[in-house]
Amino acid sequence: MLETQNLTVRFGGHVAVNAVSCRFEPGTLTAIVGPNGAGKTTYFNLISGQLPATAGAVHLNGQELTGLPASARTRAGLGRAFQLTNLFPNLSVLENVRLAVQATKEGAHRRGLNLWSIWSDHAALTQRALEILQSVTMTAQQDAPVASLSHGDQRKLEVALLMALEPSVYMFDEPTAGMSHDEAPVILDLIRQLKKDTTKTILLVEHKMDVVRELADRIIVLHNGTLVADGEPNEVMASPIVQEAYMGKARVAA
Repeated sequence: MLETQNLTVRFGGHVAVNAVSCRFEPGTLTAIVGPNGAGKTTYFNLISGQLPATAGAVHLNGQELTGLPASARTRAGLGRAFQLTNLFPNLSVLENVRLAVQATKEGAHRRGLNLWSIWSDHAALTQRALEILQSVTMTAQQDAPVASLSHGDQRKLEVALLMALEPSVYMFDEPTAGMSHDEAPVILDLIRQLKKDTTKTILLVEHKMDVVRELADRIIVLHNGTLVADGEPNEVMASPIVQEAYMGKARVAA
């Protein structure tokens, strides 16, 4: 279970995220929506450790993550995908996934996470990477350099890297951004597959409301960094304050 308690960040006099408290349970997919500049990605950054919080706390499965760097939060079970792909472009598809598998090997981080030194386990690491590539239908491209992949395939590969990390929480920040009409359904299918695992928690920032309505069990709405709505998708989207926020008419205290 992931929980934020009064999570807040200020940039000078501007409050970008204002005392947001939420619990995210296993087996659920929560969509975080709101107009541009609402604080959605900033909230993600506070949870995953890309930004330090001004106030408040983040807990995962009873462990406090507040103050820990992003790397430690990843090892604790937070898996984050970004709006822009974050891959090793000059390595092959298989090498990218194998490095992710290798990074999670029991005790690897206690040896300084020297990703090139665990040669004795190379076969097992490669086999696990191939299994993950098969699950995202990319085995045919395993030897291709990542730089040669289409944008859609790079997004698929990023999901594969997340799967290799075996997180308890998956965080997707606009997973279909920049994808063509034909590419987007592939990523959404992968998220649907992940959703079937009731031990996992999924958080999704997405502007496409048809995607949100289809995938989400719950929607939370941010406006001016403040949580203004939280509940079942149809109920939330019918809320006057949510409709006003999307129309740019809401008057919510920052």
